[in-house]
Amino acid sequence: MEQEKAKVNRITEGSIFGQLLLFFFPILFGTFFQQLYNTADAMVVGRFVGKQALAAVGGTTSTLINLLVGFFVGLSSGATVVISQFYGAKKSDKVHWAVHTSITFSVIGGIVFMLIGIIGSPFALRAMKTPEDVLGHAMIYIRIYFLGMTANLLYNMGAGILRAVGDSKRPLYFLITSCLINIVLDVLLVAVLRLGVAGAAIATISSQLVSAVLVMTALMRTDDMYRLEWRKLRIDKRMLGRIVRIGVPAGMQSVMYNISNIIIQAGVNTLGTDNVTAWATYGKVDGLYWMMINALGISVTTFVGQNYGAGRIDRVRKGAGACMVIGVVLTGIVGSALYCWGHLLVSLFTTDAQVQSICIKLINFMVPTFFTYITIEILSGTLRGVGDAWMPLIITGIGICAVRVLWITFALPHFHHILGAAFCYPLTWSLTTVAFIIYYQCFSSLKRIRLKSILRYCLGR
Repeated sequence: MEQEKAKVNRITEGSIFGQLLLFFFPILFGTFFQQLYNTADAMVVGRFVGKQALAAVGGTTSTLINLLVGFFVGLSSGATVVISQFYGAKKSDKVHWAVHTSITFSVIGGIVFMLIGIIGSPFALRAMKTPEDVLGHAMIYIRIYFLGMTANLLYNMGAGILRAVGDSKRPLYFLITSCLINIVLDVLLVAVLRLGVAGAAIATISSQLVSAVLVMTALMRTDDMYRLEWRKLRIDKRMLGRIVRIGVPAGMQSVMYNISNIIIQAGVNTLGTDNVTAWATYGKVDGLYWMMINALGISVTTFVGQNYGAGRIDRVRKGAGACMVIGVVLTGIVGSALYCWGHLLVSLFTTDAQVQSICIKLINFMVPTFFTYITIEILSGTLRGVGDAWMPLIITGIGICAVRVLWITFALPHFHHILGAAFCYPLTWSLTTVAFIIYYQCFSSLKRIRLKSILRYCLGR
């Protein structure tokens, strides 16, 4: 056990690049397998059911699911930050109560979100102007999916706890296992038993249940300070307050992203089924990039949180810079691969020539603009890691979400094609990147901490 503790505590010492990369790659591969959940559903459904079913599984329902799940994952990032700070400071009692409060909160959240999703999704799907030939498939898929919401949230919270203490490998192993189960069940239920989108949804929630059981078992069996004991599950009000102060802004930030994406999806839905299917398919292809950059954001949040808790402010700033370099290099590699070979991925989802043509246009237009997003992810994760969560919410709320809504509302009617809808992404990324750089360099809490350190040093002399 001591060997395990030594390994996870190296985040606060040693090579910054080395520790970040060792922590990042398991998260990246884990995110890849998590992405495969919906990707496998979309791929099998697109091949064996049809493009209407693909549009339902990959487009409209994904946007709604991401709205609720994204809010909880953002909220759970508050727990990750709090636990990583206390773990870095070696405060075992606070780690204990943070873990038990977080798991209790996940169970309650899973039940609430399940009810919201089952009851509210039909109204939301119609409000998004989902095409009639897609609506039936979407309704079936999303209602079954929300039945498994508690397991989904328990896995995400449990994996966040493990990453908070520096363990990014076991969440990867659990995801690989559940993803393989998902793929096998997809083929069995959709391709063999012909259950359609219902089969794909059953496969997904079954595999998510497996991942939840595995991560809970890992938390129960550890001898470290983050051990889970079910009889001690309860909400500690003070700890919940800490988690919520950091998690609510992150959750609201995710909600605003997804609401703006829902509005964009509604705009795309007016362009016809081919464009809706192409948009859904492109979302699966560029998911390769988003899983990479999101994994980097998770890495920097945990790295910063532990070093901030341990009082290593120098490593906080250097870690943010190192992640920026890693982000630029990996964006170049992944972006080049998507630009050159993205059409091969598109062909895995659909054989429809018109849909493929629209997808390739989206890839050629969007992929070169990915560089404009890197700073947003890294600086947002860095600020959350030190507990500065409200300004990232405000910056993204205005720079990304509000501008996207304005673009779809007023500009898309004049540029009524798929690239007209897509343009709002690089536009808002560029505006928000500038805002984040200005805040981080001139006004953030890290800037104030650095000034206080300089002042103490000068007075001490």
